Amino acid sequence: MVEDEKYMAEAVAQVLKKNNYSVDLAYNGEDGLDCGLSGIYDIIILDIMLPKMDGISILKELRRNGIETPVILLTARGEVEDKVRGLDSGADDYLAKPFHTDELLARLRALARRKTELINDGILKFGDIKLNPYTLLLVSGNKEAELTLKESQLLELLIKRNGIIVSKENIIEKLWGYDTDAEDNRVEIHVSLLRKKLALVDSDVYIHTVRGAGYVLKTAKDGNQNV
Repeated sequence: MVEDEKYMAEAVAQVLKKNNYSVDLAYNGEDGLDCGLSGIYDIIILDIMLPKMDGISILKELRRNGIETPVILLTARGEVEDKVRGLDSGADDYLAKPFHTDELLARLRALARRKTELINDGILKFGDIKLNPYTLLLVSGNKEAELTLKESQLLELLIKRNGIIVSKENIIEKLWGYDTDAEDNRVEIHVSLLRKKLALVDSDVYIHTVRGAGYVLKTAKDGNQNV
């Protein structure tokens, strides 16, 4: 959820968590875009009026980068122009503020159903590997390995960043949330476990460590297999 009114955002987040949603909050447009570009979220709730970067600009940038995560746009009541601009920019739904949380929950359920229907096969590809984040299955050639949820989320994040270095801090935020007490060594453990799964399926893909910066996916043809 990207919303600069912290009290409202936190109140809505509490309701969502009570309804078994896992929620991350961003309070400005730049942080919201960074979260959205990770590609790990099932749905984004996005306010239009935000500091640093407005919601419509965020939405356009997400779609320009191939992020197809369903977006519910929060608009000012009666602002038809905002609704039209939002839908034309790639929003999947909109909700006028102030809104009742029951309506938000209903719209989230509807979007989740629609997303399931629209998913092609959900397969993510990089080099010689295929990842199905819905079955947690990693495949390379005729070999496959079952991943844990965190291993799958980590690999999905690295695939979707597509050559961009992902810091440990970013991985912690995406996999465990902003308010976690998870430390760097937890990331290192999951990276190590994921490397073993990649080796298990004899993949040419590997996780390259960039000292002091983070991790990035590479293939054997890239060379310099520093792990």
